Amino acid sequence: MAVEHAEVQVRPGAEGDLGALTDLYNHYVSETPITFDTRPFTPEERRPWLLSHPEDGPHRLMVATDADSGRILGYATSSPHRPKPAYSTSVETTVYVAPDAGRRGIGTLLYKALFAALAGEDVHRAYAGIAQPNEASVRLHERFGFRYVGTYAEVGRKFGRYWDVAWYEKEL
Repeated sequence: MAVEHAEVQVRPGAEGDLGALTDLYNHYVSETPITFDTRPFTPEERRPWLLSHPEDGPHRLMVATDADSGRILGYATSSPHRPKPAYSTSVETTVYVAPDAGRRGIGTLLYKALFAALAGEDVHRAYAGIAQPNEASVRLHERFGFRYVGTYAEVGRKFGRYWDVAWYEKEL
């Protein structure tokens, strides 16, 4: 399933995207508290993550690309919420947009495509953990019908300080 918006195309992620996806994610690892990973990854270290998001099923990877250059502008995933079997109908979703591609509606396009892909799957709830503060992510999730359910206070330590994570859920 491909979605187009002006000069942006959204499609399922593929093996050839691994290097660019790793670079995009590593920016957030090294420069922000948005992810609680603390050291950059090599593409080979990220390969299992990529392979855990096939083109079908409840765990998806959607990428947004520049229609002209093919450059990856962002990605969204649905991943297992927790490893125990009773959680199988719950997913955790996330969106990452290239730092120079913000405010173009790319996160919105990615979530539209992701939730459309999940529509036929046996998924009951989506959850999103948002490191605070992150107003842009909160607005995106609320726009898609996520509702605030609570905050884990000072749950992660990165860059020499503690960070809260606000949790949101969406019925699917």
